[in-house]
Amino acid sequence: MDLDTRFKNVAVVGAAGKMGSGISLLAAQEMAFRALERKDGTYVLNLIDVNDASLQGLLKYLREQSVKTAEKQVGRLRAIYAERADLVENGEMIQAYVDEVMSHLRTGKTLQLAAESLLVFEAAFEKEEIKFGIYDELRRLCPKETYFFTNTSSIPLHIPAEKCGIQGRLIGFHFYNPPAVQKLVELITPEVCDAELKDLALQLAKALRKTVVPSNDLAGFIGNGHFTRDGLYAIAEVERLAKEHGFVQAVYMVDKVSRDWLLRPMGIFQLIDYVGVDVFQLILTVMSKHLGDAKLHSELVDRMMSLGAKGGQTSSGAQKDGFLNYEKGKPVAVYDLEKKEYVALDAAGWSKQADEKLGAHPNPAVAWKSLSKDAAKEEKIRAYFGALKLSTALGADLARRHFTASRDTGRMLVSTGVAQSPEDVNAVLTLGFFHVYGPINDYL
Repeated sequence: MDLDTRFKNVAVVGAAGKMGSGISLLAAQEMAFRALERKDGTYVLNLIDVNDASLQGLLKYLREQSVKTAEKQVGRLRAIYAERADLVENGEMIQAYVDEVMSHLRTGKTLQLAAESLLVFEAAFEKEEIKFGIYDELRRLCPKETYFFTNTSSIPLHIPAEKCGIQGRLIGFHFYNPPAVQKLVELITPEVCDAELKDLALQLAKALRKTVVPSNDLAGFIGNGHFTRDGLYAIAEVERLAKEHGFVQAVYMVDKVSRDWLLRPMGIFQLIDYVGVDVFQLILTVMSKHLGDAKLHSELVDRMMSLGAKGGQTSSGAQKDGFLNYEKGKPVAVYDLEKKEYVALDAAGWSKQADEKLGAHPNPAVAWKSLSKDAAKEEKIRAYFGALKLSTALGADLARRHFTASRDTGRMLVSTGVAQSPEDVNAVLTLGFFHVYGPINDYL
């Protein structure tokens, strides 16, 4: 059964969530274009979530985003609607396309809606018991020919496949947030997988204009395999530095060094907050369980959770507070464990004192934002790390330590068979995390 046949009845489970909404958008727009250009039958996209309000919000989001997509692809729409004499102005064609997208959507709160789907995207919360329950029911409801694409970011796929009786029919199709923007899809193929399913996954990635990086079926895969260990390293550094500088300054310094001195788009604690402290904890739990590694755990993360500093985003996309407090998406304060409140960066000049302790940055003109679109990026990065190598500043020492730990983690992912090559590790970090360089390199 080819991809177009399967795409005539698709379901998204967890459709209104952070990842599910993006997957729903990609599927809805791809479906609309297929229906318009191929004119070969009925296409239905079933959007399933547990909350009516969330589903209504999802429909609003899909409509708004489809307007933006149509505005960008008005040339394609003109070709599609060339025979429609009633559609002359761009605005008319844009509205017709949005109406087309919305016409294929069905919403509901039960998995019964997926009973006729031949392709199911699952983007439920990252808890094994939730996913197992979903696949148990989908196996009973869906045709035996149905293929399942899971967006799990940490759970080994062979476990739900075996437990729920869908071996050969489940593949990992891990989008990165936000799915509609991110180019990367981490493709996880379990040992038992229909050859047709893997081929369909590659076809789908091409249709959605995504770049595929393969990962083997080991807990955490490449992306979270690196991210969690990078986060744990940073936490260990905070605990080490806090003995001399205090917890608040330690968090500030490690976050700043990981962003400004390692040339990343976010500091490591801002990234943990963005993903969600709760999600970070959950991924660690899954990885620790399935890899048998007790070190994949953090008492500090547990304590942050007990204090309610969970991070993540609101339904509008605004950043929630975690290790850091945010205003308009920018960190403005650090959580103080002892006071159990956020301390503003400029309070009593403590952040300025921390900056003085870190010392002079090797080259303030070299930063992630300027490098990300610089044609001479490679040359400038090498020159920058050459200067970093020679610096005696505390910030440079922290950066070198973190850089080495990140590189060691990348190499470990290859040596243990999670990633097939150093290039794959680097691709996930540059495409999925927007780093300007991969961790496995010879810069230092």
